[in-house]
Amino acid sequence: MGINAFQIILIFIIASIAGMGSILDEFQTHRPLIACTLIGLVLGDVQKGIILGGTLELMALGWMNIGAAMAPDAAMASVVSAILVIGAKQSVTSGIAIAIPIAAAGQVFTIFARTVSVGLQHRADRFAEDGNLKGIDLCHLTGLLVQALRVAIPALIVSLISPEAVNSLLMSIPVYITEGLRVAGGFIVVVGYAMVINMMEAKYLMPFFFLGFVIAAFTDFNLVALGILGVVFAIVYIQLNPKYHAATASIDDLDDL
Repeated sequence: MGINAFQIILIFIIASIAGMGSILDEFQTHRPLIACTLIGLVLGDVQKGIILGGTLELMALGWMNIGAAMAPDAAMASVVSAILVIGAKQSVTSGIAIAIPIAAAGQVFTIFARTVSVGLQHRADRFAEDGNLKGIDLCHLTGLLVQALRVAIPALIVSLISPEAVNSLLMSIPVYITEGLRVAGGFIVVVGYAMVINMMEAKYLMPFFFLGFVIAAFTDFNLVALGILGVVFAIVYIQLNPKYHAATASIDDLDDL
C-alpha cells in the first residue's frame, strides 16, 4: 500500500491506543474523528482523515454499549477504513461503505476480548484474596493489552496489503452494495441523533433544533457560520428565559442582604 516501516509502527501504536480508548473512555481516542485524523497525519493526508473521521463520527454518535449489548466497534472501523481510504487513495464514500461491515466485525472481536477479560477478572479476585496487588495490576494491564491488540492486529494486517489488492477488492464490490451501505449509513446518523436527543430530554429546545435544519437546508452557510448562529441563539435564549432571570434575582437579593 506504499506504507513504509515507520508508518506501520505508528499505525500499530495509534490502533493500540484507539483499542484501549474504547474501553477506558477517558481520552476518547477511539472516536472516529480522533482516530482517523491521527491515521491521516501518519499517512500524509490529514484533510481526508478529518473528513472521513467527521463523517464516521456522525454515524457512530449513537453507538453505545447498553447493558450486555455491545455496540459496533467505532475504533476498528475508524482505523481500518482510514488506512484503506488514505493508503489506497479511495474516496470518503468508499470509506463509509467499508466502515460499516468493519464495525460489525469489530463488534465480534470486542465480545471475544471481553470474554477473555472475564477470566482475567476471576484471576484478579484470587490475587485480591491473597493481597497480591502486583498480580491485580498485571491482570488489569493484560486485559488492556487484549483490547489494544484486537484493533492493532487487524490494522497491521491491512497496512501490509498491497494497493493493487485493495483496489481490486473495492472494485469487486457491486455498486448496489456500496450505495446501499451509504444510504444505511445515512439512516444510522439519523438514529444516532435521535438517541442522543431522547437522552437529553430537552424538548423545550426542539424549536432551535428544527430551526437549524431549516437554515442548513435553505441557505449556503458553512459549519462555521451555523456554529456562530447557534452560539448567538443560545446567548439570546439565556437572556430572555425567565428561569435564568429568577436565578439572577435571587443572587441579587442575597447581595442586598
